[in-house]
Amino acid sequence: MDAFRLEWAGGAPRLRTARAMTRQGLVTTVSSPAGTAAVVGWAGSARDREAGARGLLDAFDRPGAGPPLPPGDYAAVLVYGDRVLLLRDEQARVPLFFSESAGRVTAAGTAARDLGRAAALDPRYFCRYLTGNLAQPHTDLTPFTGVHRVLGGEVVELSRTGRITGRTLRRVRRASCPPEPAADGLTRGQAAKELRLALENAVGRRMGTATACHVSGGTDSTSVALLAARLLAEENGDRGQLVLLAGRFTHGELAAEQPYLDLAMRGIRRCAPSARPLVVDADDVADFDDFEHHAGDADEPHPHAFRAPFWSRLHAAAAALGCDALLTGCGADPVADANPYLLHRLARTGRLRQMTRQARAWAAGGERGLRDVVHAYVVQPALPLAAERVTALAGGGTVLGGLGTFNRPGWLRPGFARAHGYRQAGAAESRFVFGRRPELSLYDAANYAAAPDPLSWQRAPRDGFLLSHPFLDPDVIATMSGLPASVTFEPGRPKAVLRAAMADLLPAPIAGRTCKVPFDDLYARGLRAHGEELIALCRSARHPLIAEMFDVETLCQAVREAQLGTGDSYSWDRVNSSLALVAWLERLNAGS
Repeated sequence: MDAFRLEWAGGAPRLRTARAMTRQGLVTTVSSPAGTAAVVGWAGSARDREAGARGLLDAFDRPGAGPPLPPGDYAAVLVYGDRVLLLRDEQARVPLFFSESAGRVTAAGTAARDLGRAAALDPRYFCRYLTGNLAQPHTDLTPFTGVHRVLGGEVVELSRTGRITGRTLRRVRRASCPPEPAADGLTRGQAAKELRLALENAVGRRMGTATACHVSGGTDSTSVALLAARLLAEENGDRGQLVLLAGRFTHGELAAEQPYLDLAMRGIRRCAPSARPLVVDADDVADFDDFEHHAGDADEPHPHAFRAPFWSRLHAAAAALGCDALLTGCGADPVADANPYLLHRLARTGRLRQMTRQARAWAAGGERGLRDVVHAYVVQPALPLAAERVTALAGGGTVLGGLGTFNRPGWLRPGFARAHGYRQAGAAESRFVFGRRPELSLYDAANYAAAPDPLSWQRAPRDGFLLSHPFLDPDVIATMSGLPASVTFEPGRPKAVLRAAMADLLPAPIAGRTCKVPFDDLYARGLRAHGEELIALCRSARHPLIAEMFDVETLCQAVREAQLGTGDSYSWDRVNSSLALVAWLERLNAGS
């Protein structure tokens, strides 16, 4: 699905955009004497997309100009008289690829599959993909040989004939710059005011003409919806269009969320009485419904395709009401909470006594053992691959036992893994997740863990919107990452600064919640309903790479173990990713 396509005809660049996505406002094209810009998504503000596109065109007008990128969710191509630029925002919500041969770009667009139809598959990509769910957005590799990804925050410069002249990474420009307070003496109240301002600005930038907010009854999504309601009421006297989108479960574990959902809806409508609740019945939805379609039609293998049926139903309901923006609370767990990897910083800087004291507080607040806390936030970030191997040895006996984020799953053939760099891919992935300073890498990893953007992009032409995550805004991340642990951490009260920031708006029962019902019931129901179909899909697969890559019977055994509840979220993610890859390769095989 190409939102735009850049090609070369007669040695000159030719830019085409998708008419349907242009009509929906998903693609904005502007021109000036300097050149032409096509922007997918929005830069600066979702409400004024033309101004954002012109801002990008003007900012890079001069050769050699290196301005910081504006915030937003966008991919863009800028065609000037003497050069061409391909660029994406740092959050990398909108995909952008280019095909390259002998140092020249032959085409660029938002669909890797369209660019790579005549290309061979690159097995290195699949090793990187199988190391974990974060692999796709931050690596140059794509499934197709000769097709490359423009990375988040990257600017690729081309000559007028398509020769690559430079690839540089740029940080996003902070949209607001509140004064930096001194860490000493900073109170939680001051920190809460800073976070509130940053979050309000992030929500405001993402609001469209008709905005939908996903509401689940938790602190995160309710906070975003409350701020959206306040902003609409202040700007338009409560005449704006706001849709409160939620899924209703009347059976199973998730039914326990309904009272909180009702409470959240009432609290939001007190701020904006005209807000329209849109509660979608989801009792008949299960993970893995129509899995071959959701996983197979994606541009790249989609590790969260198993959850697509639930999100698709909500997206369709919002699209039917004409919404042009959908805001979520994704990303708040790692961003708005205290940073546990500060324990690692204390350990590596030799402050062991202070680290031990804080680790005891973390253990008491989370009802965990001190050893578990130190292992998770000090030992594993320092030696991630070794820590996983030890855990695997201790938890062996089943296919899923001890299987974490980086270890080679038992169904991935060792010969394939050795030949195509699985060990190196695992090391690269671990460096990305933890880095030299895990307390900072946490925020980059959180950005790419937010789900389910590939589904949002796949559905964008029919829905007319993309998901947007205010908690992952650069301003919000910068605000939280600059706060000391003494302010952000309160034992037994996660996201203490966020709760303080929203104290005047959040209903008390929601503000006091420390945990939510997870979607495990939806996952278990899906495996019970579709486990045999998934096993049959693996056994009937005909793409030659599947047999070369996987021991199919071991993968089927892993599915059966997951059906029985064996393993944990890490090992289930590895199964889900592999099943999505099988479905993707089979659909690719059928269309070739």
